[in-house]
Amino acid sequence: MVEHTRTLGFPVAFAIGLGTMIAAGIFSLSGIAVYQIGSTAVIAFILAAIVAGITAASYSEFASIYSENGGGYLFTSRTFDNRDLLTYSIGMSLFLGYTGTTAFYLATMDHWFFRFLIPESFHFLPHGTFGVLTAILLGVLNSRGTEESGSFQVIVTAAKVAVLIIFIGGMFASVGVGPAIGEFTGSFQVEPVGTVSVAALAFITFFGFSAIAASAGEIIEPRKTVPRAIAASILTVTVLYTFVIVAMVNITNVTGRLARSPDQILQLGETAMGAVAQAFIPISVAGVPVGTYLIVAGAIFSMVSASNASILAASGIGSLMGRQGQAPRRLSRIHPNYGTPFWSTTTATGVIVVLIVAFLTLFGENGMFTPIPVNFETSIAGFSVVIEEFALGLNALTGFATLNLLLPLAFVNGALIYSRRKYPDMGRGFRVPGVPAVPILGIIANVALIYNLPVVGVAVGLVLTIALIGVYLLWGGAPDVEELFERTVSARSPINANSGTTATDSGTESTTADESDRFRILVPVGRLHRAATHVKLAATLGKMYDENPIVQVVNVTHIPDQTPNEIVVDDANGRVERITESLGTEDIDVEYTVEGHICRDIAFDILQTARDDEADRIVMGYPEDHPEIAQEVEYEAPCDVLYAQGFEDPTDISTINVGAGGGPHHSASLSLVRAMAEAGSHVNVINVTPSGDGGTAEDATDTVEQLPETGSIEVQEVTASSVAEGLVSTAAENGGPLIIGATRTRGLKRWVFGSTPDRVINLAEGANVPVLVYASETGLSQQMGNRLFPVYRYYKQLTTTRHPTGSEQTPD
Repeated sequence: MVEHTRTLGFPVAFAIGLGTMIAAGIFSLSGIAVYQIGSTAVIAFILAAIVAGITAASYSEFASIYSENGGGYLFTSRTFDNRDLLTYSIGMSLFLGYTGTTAFYLATMDHWFFRFLIPESFHFLPHGTFGVLTAILLGVLNSRGTEESGSFQVIVTAAKVAVLIIFIGGMFASVGVGPAIGEFTGSFQVEPVGTVSVAALAFITFFGFSAIAASAGEIIEPRKTVPRAIAASILTVTVLYTFVIVAMVNITNVTGRLARSPDQILQLGETAMGAVAQAFIPISVAGVPVGTYLIVAGAIFSMVSASNASILAASGIGSLMGRQGQAPRRLSRIHPNYGTPFWSTTTATGVIVVLIVAFLTLFGENGMFTPIPVNFETSIAGFSVVIEEFALGLNALTGFATLNLLLPLAFVNGALIYSRRKYPDMGRGFRVPGVPAVPILGIIANVALIYNLPVVGVAVGLVLTIALIGVYLLWGGAPDVEELFERTVSARSPINANSGTTATDSGTESTTADESDRFRILVPVGRLHRAATHVKLAATLGKMYDENPIVQVVNVTHIPDQTPNEIVVDDANGRVERITESLGTEDIDVEYTVEGHICRDIAFDILQTARDDEADRIVMGYPEDHPEIAQEVEYEAPCDVLYAQGFEDPTDISTINVGAGGGPHHSASLSLVRAMAEAGSHVNVINVTPSGDGGTAEDATDTVEQLPETGSIEVQEVTASSVAEGLVSTAAENGGPLIIGATRTRGLKRWVFGSTPDRVINLAEGANVPVLVYASETGLSQQMGNRLFPVYRYYKQLTTTRHPTGSEQTPD
């Protein structure tokens, strides 16, 4: 069964939290905080850590119960299990919060690139370029494997912690321990309002604990590891931030090394730490200030690692929403090779790119929603701050991202109170003390912080949230994956066919550990009289790939909407018994099993079974009464699909026919044709030159080159009114089945471009020619290519010059 493998231990979980917390906030906020309230900034950061810790405690308790990906969305959906709109809103908000936060980090990083690292000659590039490129690279990293992503997270987090330690150590070495502590203790101020305002700004730097819980499905022993990693990361970050504040306060002890006054330095925002670092580490190499660029490197490390952790968290939420039917089901799919939620990660990456571009374009310099002169003075949490032109978009993006994090955090605290009352006897590996008082305090603190967010970002966040809720109401959601199909009749083989064993657990698996390496062919059977023919064909084909294949026969009984599953269980059981009895009278020389499912979506059942049981091929009938089922299977299958039609003796492959076609499906089919040729089959490569409009010619050379040189291969040049007619008539004369690639134009109306396989099937039925249509697994790039192919195909039909002998043909 394709599923996540838990690969992240405590070090990676700790690094995820630490890496998300140590981000742009400490680098940009520390100077302003010390400028406003001096050493009291430490109290503000500790207060922010305490407020964050309240919600973190709720997350820890939930994580000790539910050890899956999804974080706050998982916790609320398990607690409020019958309130779909509420849980959807929380999941959607968290997804936007994580992607928005990542967009903010990467857009800020982009600003640092332009200010410090990119030569002036490259400043013609639009702002956001490097942020978008980094988002794509991180998306690829997370798509290919969480273990690789976790290792990357540990390395980058260690690097930026090292930078902060060097910065702090440079201060103590430059100033001295005694003077540094004396300056710090002497700079405390009584500023209650200022302290709370700084705490409001600093709070968002501590939300990284939620990224740990959101990735619980990847973490080893999550019930123990997650609470420990959350506590350790918050404590570590608080200590680091305390020493950073101590260092920033001691800027007054190195005034002689500063080009500007301490107050001017502290108001520089994100560059303040760089100026202070150069004073503590007054070293230059080739004219490059080491201290400044040390902080630049640390800031970039911080933003990249925080972005990486947030993408991992967002993809976990998207995957869970897809599995529970509150997002497209595609988001729940696990990549068969990488074991990651590939589509969810891809979607999160796409949203991040859109947010970077949208906010920098619409709210940045010259944006349609920023009729404000550049370098204007504004107020953030009561502080007067000069905002640069680039920061206009970032200011709005910060409000957008933080709103979509604070609201769900408040709901998680409320969910804990409800969970304690609803499930008082539930086992909890960790319990928050002082419930309900502590969670209520967390709710009040989270909601209160929204008051300090940038108005534009909050407005955009609310508008988008309302719009997405409206879309969900119109859509209505989809059934939970676990509710869509059920393995009602467990897998039976000739050995246990008469045992009568049934299973009603939808999680029943038909694969065992010793079967996982065997070549598996899934045979969905709709028409019971075809079961024996398709199983024999699957056995014949399976032996082309493996000496000991296994054939998995599945019959799906459709459940009409609003119909209880129990009503069709007996029908499903009877179908399996009839199939098993029928196969028992046949001479089938491979191992096979028969199982029965009930499902509200037959195509989904076939696809989910293929994914869960790691099928290597699917063999099924060519679409007749329900072409939409076969079409969905063709496009969405995790493996190659073969559609069979007209086989009477599927074991006879002494002679086979293949069209000299083109395209990915045809190329994929040649691996099977090659295996048959190597097994002794005589292969006829039929090269048809259409004299009319029934297809486009291809070159047979490419097909022949992919077949074995020692095999019995014959090329037949044929001229016919259409490709389909030439293929069928020649195959009828030769004898044996005809193998062709699936169409690439099925997504469009058939009467616009036509479909050679459909015409072949219609002609072959009258000519008694068995046909095997081969559809290769369709990846994202191939799907995009298929959308463009019909245009190319039509252009080629218009421009191709017909030759009497013909050299081109495509049944694909």
